[in-house]
Amino acid sequence: MKQGQLGVSVFGMLLVGILLAMVVVLAAKVVPTVTEYLAIQKAVNRAAQSGTTVTEIRNAFERAKTADYFEAISGKDLEISKDGDRIVVEFAYDKEIHLFGPAYLLLKYRGRNQ
Repeated sequence: MKQGQLGVSVFGMLLVGILLAMVVVLAAKVVPTVTEYLAIQKAVNRAAQSGTTVTEIRNAFERAKTADYFEAISGKDLEISKDGDRIVVEFAYDKEIHLFGPAYLLLKYRGRNQ
């Protein structure tokens, strides 16, 4: 019996390489937005703990925004309410990432203080 060759063809390697490159480029575009979301979440948590009025919370958030270098939202975009005796600070924003030509990736970020 004849034994056939085993392995991956050049075309298969090229296809895997292209797919891997696409995933790496996409990850390189998405990771900074996730990092920004985490910084916003941290700033919202600190602002909710440091203030008792809407103005104090918004000002604390603006100070954190300046320190953490994010631009997605500002203090006026926060929704501040009370749930019993607890202050609830919520935020929501969208990020568009250009992929190619007319194609975009839309990421919707939502969060609230813990």
